[in-house]
Amino acid sequence: MYRVLKAHDLITSPAFIVIKAANEFKDKTTAINQLWQTDFTYIKVLEWGWFHLRTVLDDYSRYIVSWKLCSNMRAEDVKDTLDLALQASGCDQVHVVHKPRLLSDNGSSYVSGDLAAWLKDKGMKHSRGAPYHLLPGRRLRSNLPRGRKPKAKSTDGTKP
Repeated sequence: MYRVLKAHDLITSPAFIVIKAANEFKDKTTAINQLWQTDFTYIKVLEWGWFHLRTVLDDYSRYIVSWKLCSNMRAEDVKDTLDLALQASGCDQVHVVHKPRLLSDNGSSYVSGDLAAWLKDKGMKHSRGAPYHLLPGRRLRSNLPRGRKPKAKSTDGTKP
């Protein structure tokens, strides 16, 4: 999808730092709010359909700073969830020399120029992980209960 959008000049070329996937980061965090990891994970809600759970995880504490259940994966949803994280952490209320750096994958909502401008305005730096680098949403997804097929319901009140 990115190549199609790029070929028609509908998306800017991302200026980003790719972090080589490894077992651990070379520069580990030493305090809270230095690095936030963010990702979408899919959740199927019975009788409602698929939703996208957006999480912002503090790398040092492993605490979920904010989350939002979204019906799609837009850059606007990323910004909304990051606004919630800035409010929850207090980083939007006091003067902070270094705002948290954001680590994400290379999904379309993260490579958008709109998000890049928003992050610049907030004074946040953005790094993107290498392909197949495990981000928190995928770790979280493995801990969620597996969806079960709903039991059949009868229309006449008898057990199926």
